[in-house]
Amino acid sequence: MPTRHLAVAALYSSHHGWLSSWLRSRLGNASDAADLAQDTFIRLLQRTDRLELKAPRAFLRTVAGALVIDLWRREELHRAYLETIAHLAPECAPCPQTRQLVMDLLEQIARMLESLRPKVREAFLLAQCDGLSHKEISARMGISLRSVERHVADALFRCYQLRYE
Repeated sequence: MPTRHLAVAALYSSHHGWLSSWLRSRLGNASDAADLAQDTFIRLLQRTDRLELKAPRAFLRTVAGALVIDLWRREELHRAYLETIAHLAPECAPCPQTRQLVMDLLEQIARMLESLRPKVREAFLLAQCDGLSHKEISARMGISLRSVERHVADALFRCYQLRYE
């Protein structure tokens, strides 16, 4: 067994119970807490850097905390999507398979947007969602037209990468 696996196994043995309890207190749900505890250790197995931890619980809390935020973001997207389709006529409502495909796509888009630098994200959303021209975005954001063009191009390139990964 590789050294990394041994280190994660030791960490799991020593801290899994504590991490599950911590997650259960944050989430109020034993099932989600168990899933995220497992996901935390899977993330550690996937890391390529060395695991030399001076404060293992703080480290585990940081990794698990990011997973909790991801879970909350997915739940919020799911609620917003269900609220949106609730207003559709029954014959227009998507089937469960389409709902899942849309949810997966929305999660990918949300992750992509979160990965962008704030000004890039703002310029991109102003162009794509508000329909503003680059000149209007430049005036609104107080940056040069060239910066707006570069920001929107960066975001579009990231969309391209997401689509063709």
